[in-house]
Amino acid sequence: MRLCLNIDHVATLRNARGETQPDPVTAALLAEQVGIDGIVVHLREDRRHINERDVRLLRELITTKLDLEMAAVPEIIKIACDVQPELATIVPEKRQELTTEGGINVIDDIEKLSSAIKDLHKAEIAVSLFIEPDIDQINAAAEINADFIEIHTGIFANAVSEEDQFDELDRVRLAAKHAKKLGLGVNAGHGLNYINMKQMIQVAEIDEVSIGHAILARAIIVGLKEAIQEMQKIIQSK
Repeated sequence: MRLCLNIDHVATLRNARGETQPDPVTAALLAEQVGIDGIVVHLREDRRHINERDVRLLRELITTKLDLEMAAVPEIIKIACDVQPELATIVPEKRQELTTEGGINVIDDIEKLSSAIKDLHKAEIAVSLFIEPDIDQINAAAEINADFIEIHTGIFANAVSEEDQFDELDRVRLAAKHAKKLGLGVNAGHGLNYINMKQMIQVAEIDEVSIGHAILARAIIVGLKEAIQEMQKIIQSK
């Protein structure tokens, strides 16, 4: 299971005071030195954290995979095709949300998403769809030629009881197995932390996890290197 670091919150802290520090690009380069498998950024339409300058510098400077999270809108698709990340992850986006609240509805937006995937494929960019662990949504993702799905793990992460967490983990496992049978790569993310990752690593079909808030929050206390290494140890204990 590969570990990618979402550095959006580094940019959030920078932007809170309208400063130039901390620099998310510097954080990405430090993470690479520790052995992170990829860098994730969400270029939102409102540019509330990551901006186009960040994305273009990351493309020039990092040597690991760049995963660009994005809405399926013409402006951002155009930027993605120009920058050419290794992976474009299409996510739902709402102005009022603090962070992405759930998976994209592939079935309801199938024509729009199909068009976006075609445009990104023309630019030789692999495409992932951020969706709920739902069989019908996975089937729709495969139908429109997505290369990956990223399973939204927020319901699992927010489960209050052990029983609810177990049920949701099983739902994630079944979804991941189904996606693999359809030839899709399987990533996962949202709300994963140093506690619940000990359960998530049991899902052997997950190729990669994307974690941001938990690692960066930990980094404030122990430093980025130690925070990443602590998560790497959990994943490697599988």
